[in-house]
Amino acid sequence: MRTTRHHHPNNIANFKQNLLLWSQQFDDIVWLDSNNHKDQYSNYDAVLAVDAFTTIRTDYFDAFERLKEYQTKTDDWIFGYLTYDLKNTTEQLKSNNYDGLNFPDLYFFQPKKLFLIKGNQVEIKYLKMVDDEIEDDLEIIRNGISSESEKSPNDNSIKIKLRIHKDDYFEKVNKMLAHIQRGDIYEANFCQEFYAEDSVINPVDTFNKLNAISKPPFASFLKFENNYMMSASPERYIKKDGTTVISQPIKGTAKRSENQAEDLKLAEDLSKDQKERSENIMIVDLVRNDLSHTATKGSVEVKELCKVHSFLQVHQMISTIESEVKSETNPVDIIKTTFPMGSMTGVPKLSALKIIENLEETKRGLYSGSIGYFTPHGDFDFNVIIRSILYNQSKQYISYSVGGAITAKSDPLKEYEECLVKAKAMREALEG
Repeated sequence: MRTTRHHHPNNIANFKQNLLLWSQQFDDIVWLDSNNHKDQYSNYDAVLAVDAFTTIRTDYFDAFERLKEYQTKTDDWIFGYLTYDLKNTTEQLKSNNYDGLNFPDLYFFQPKKLFLIKGNQVEIKYLKMVDDEIEDDLEIIRNGISSESEKSPNDNSIKIKLRIHKDDYFEKVNKMLAHIQRGDIYEANFCQEFYAEDSVINPVDTFNKLNAISKPPFASFLKFENNYMMSASPERYIKKDGTTVISQPIKGTAKRSENQAEDLKLAEDLSKDQKERSENIMIVDLVRNDLSHTATKGSVEVKELCKVHSFLQVHQMISTIESEVKSETNPVDIIKTTFPMGSMTGVPKLSALKIIENLEETKRGLYSGSIGYFTPHGDFDFNVIIRSILYNQSKQYISYSVGGAITAKSDPLKEYEECLVKAKAMREALEG
């Protein structure tokens, strides 16, 4: 059983910042922040889970079965991530590309300490608590902790390199276009890695910079041992609320303008762009098919098709697909039958997964995977790990990847330029 307290901070923004700094003392941290974006599917404005009571870490082999067993046995809140390479357990696939990060394929933990923030109320749930522990922790959090970032800013000499150089990128995109012309695939997401070796960063400072640039609805900060992820993701992968399952793929990006009339025109042009719409609709069909594996008959429904949402950095085209499942359906099975998410793979999915693996140079790992949580009632919410910086502190290796959907209408130069636009926020956060 968890001990629950409610707290009403005077200044929720300060409390959140103090909470994230306070959390850094622990080996296991998941921080999820919606940056006050509200939609009809929102549960919390922010969530912090720290201090593992139990954990599961595993490679891809039988990963979903092991997660199912852990989630059922724990019967509590669990937080963690799924890497893209779990595709190797759902299909006969491999991941042989270069991996400079070496994160486990799947990692979840049951936190001793949990903070759920909504409006100006904080619900605090502690497991195995000693006397007055919540009050003692609150006192420290309220008083604030001096930021480590003042002592250890990012090294300004971070040298960012490309795993795939421009000419190679064009060659690889053209190979993908040849697959499309042959009919092997209609669309696939092609990603490239930017990386820095022998580099040291301050993870909280880097996360705060990255988050401030775009203030997205699915920002997240992960730490376990010496591994970190700082994510400014705008995308929800999948959520379960009771017997309703929601998936919200993003396909379609346009830049923003400071000029209001021009900005409105950019959003309108995106909403009418035939290439972007066709990309989005293909992924919607894929998601509908994925959800149908666990949905009750006839319950898969497109709630929003190609709706343009505006964020600080970009306009994005988002679709929303819902399904109903039976109450006895295991929540992990819903994830297993929809993973990896359609927006980061392609159509048909299996063929796209194989072609992606052959053409990309880096093992995706946590990039284009997902971070999120399960509740004790079997509900869950997971994002898509994009616009994210990954950092292995012991190896002093920093990585961020960007990608784009390649379709028959893709122009390799435009795709390359879109990648550089998407990479800008991560570069800025690191070069600070």
